[in-house]
Amino acid sequence: MARALKHDDGGAEEEDVAVHAPAPQTALDLDRVIHERMRLGIVSALAVNDHLSFNDLKKLLKTTDGNLSVHARKLEEAGYVTCEKYFEGRMPKTEYRLTAPGRRPLERYLDHMEAIIQATREG
Repeated sequence: MARALKHDDGGAEEEDVAVHAPAPQTALDLDRVIHERMRLGIVSALAVNDHLSFNDLKKLLKTTDGNLSVHARKLEEAGYVTCEKYFEGRMPKTEYRLTAPGRRPLERYLDHMEAIIQATREG
């Protein structure tokens, strides 16, 4: 509610007036693939690094092998990240990269969160 001055009879009297700004997208509209905490961590880390290994991501996000695998696979299925598996000598290596199509939803997600924060601060 906002306070407005009423000037019907020449006097000034305050009254409560409901202010309805255009409704920004709500938190319910957030990209569900990225919004989950671990997946947001993965795409955020990959957004600022050209690539990261499975072990680097695991250490950075302080998570387990199984948890990282499940969330990375979900991002890979959505086309947000690529996963490359190879051998370095006899050691298997897994490396992840954020795709160009994956960067766009991350940017939209961040813009959406900024709009929600701004609307909350103005409210």
